[in-house]
Formats: sequence, C-alpha cells, structure tokens
Amino acid sequence: MSERGRLIVLSGPSGVGKGTVLARYLAGRERIKVSVSATTRAPRAGETDGVHYYYLTREQFEEKISSGGMLEWAQYNNQYYGTPRAPVEEALREGVDVVLEIEVQGGLQVKRAFPDAAMIFILPPSFQVLRQRLVGRGTEDGQSVEKRLRAAVEELRRAQEYDFLLVNDRIEDTVRELEAAVEAAHTITRRQQSLLTEVLQDAQTDSVTD
Repeated sequence: MSERGRLIVLSGPSGVGKGTVLARYLAGRERIKVSVSATTRAPRAGETDGVHYYYLTREQFEEKISSGGMLEWAQYNNQYYGTPRAPVEEALREGVDVVLEIEVQGGLQVKRAFPDAAMIFILPPSFQVLRQRLVGRGTEDGQSVEKRLRAAVEELRRAQEYDFLLVNDRIEDTVRELEAAVEAAHTITRRQQSLLTEVLQDAQTDSVTD
C-alpha cells in the first residue's frame, strides 16, 4: 500500500543552528523536500522564482490567504511571507516527506491545519551559548543581536507546544536525534489510523471474526 508523506515542521531560535542540522539530515536522502516559501518582496540578485521563493504580488498573496491557499503566513517589514498549501499537499500525496523550516508563529499555524505534522524544535544547550553563537556570526550589530535574543525568549516559551525538543550541542548527535524524531512521528498512532482501518477490513473476511 502507498504511504502518505510526512509533514515535518522544524523551528528554533535564530542562531541555534537548525539550518545546519537540516542540511546534514537531508544529505543523500531521497523522497524528502524542503518547502519553498512565498513572499511579496522583490527577488534579490541571484534568486530564482520557485527555488528560493515563490514571488507573488500583494494581491496574489492576499487572495491565497482569503481562499485558504496558505498553510501559514506572517508580515515582516511590510512584506508577506508564507507557505503555499498546494505544493505541500501534492508532495505529501505522492509519498514525499516535506520539511518546513519556519518560525514558531508559523509552525503553530501549520499544526492547526495538519495536526499529525511532526513538530520538532531545536534548542540551544543554554541561553549563553545561543548568545555566543549569534555574536560569533559577526553579521549583526549588538542591537540586532539583542533583538534576536528577545525574540528567542518568546519562541522558547512556545517550544513546549512542539512534539520533540532536540538540544543542538554536538551537530552529529542532533542530526541522529532528528532522524529518530522523524521516524517516531511516522509510527505514532494517529498516523496509522488508515492502516488500522485496512487491517480491520481484512479481518471481516477472515474466519477469526466468525
């Protein structure tokens, strides 16, 4: 029997290393893809529509919101960002796992739309380590770092609403834990309801039910 793909939501505060963990996890894997987000901002140099983002007009984006065509969405700097529903559902029907690397606000929107999604949150070993990682990147000034840390506190407060909490201390260990979390999500009861139904239907023709 064909199996529906798994929807995987991966979140965590800026600087926690979730992008690196995800890249290591995806390496060499087939039948899994990362969802492409949509935005109303203009493409930057070197960006390609359908690869980096789906670039929509404001009117197109708002029409998708009103018609239920967005799994999740938010506004940043007066621009819309979100996850189109159709490509995700098509991939899942084809048995392809889909990863959404998104912020907590969007992740919890997805959870409402797909209650059986695997909700995975990447934690830092400590808040001090998170600060060190953000400062160590050297890409932002002190004010920007503090802004990201304040946002991290709010995200960490919502982490308990996720199914799996992984601590990114050693990258190799975190990748293995991510693999285990995805496999565990694949076998939880609510994902096996269709299989249970088929087994019970088969039992109707078996002598054990006589």
